[in-house]
Amino acid sequence: MNTDHQIGITVQTAYVAGHSSPTDSRYSYAYTITIRNEGRIGAQLLRRHWIITDADGRVQEVRGDGVVGEQPVLAPGEAFRYTSGCVLETPVGVMHGTYNMVDANGVAFDAAIPPFRLAVPGLVH
Repeated sequence: MNTDHQIGITVQTAYVAGHSSPTDSRYSYAYTITIRNEGRIGAQLLRRHWIITDADGRVQEVRGDGVVGEQPVLAPGEAFRYTSGCVLETPVGVMHGTYNMVDANGVAFDAAIPPFRLAVPGLVH
């Protein structure tokens, strides 16, 4: 295991009722992600790749540069937190993906974003 490239990722999710319309199959979610460089070398997040699956099996893929308009550079021990969101057509879904990173020596690597659930409160226990 390469201890240079250890990126910890934690996620908190929230259903955004004020931006949702269940009668129109519109369920809005916010997610706050903390990315922590737990490795021994600095790293920069360059790109993201999300795979979003709703309860009907519909899959959306989202690719883009950085996160929320930034490409954060994290020294060992540093963290970056951001909040973003997505809209699903079902009250439950799941997201996972990858952050494409580059370390301070120019070595590219991927940090896996573990799957996390998006769900209307009280719907899934």
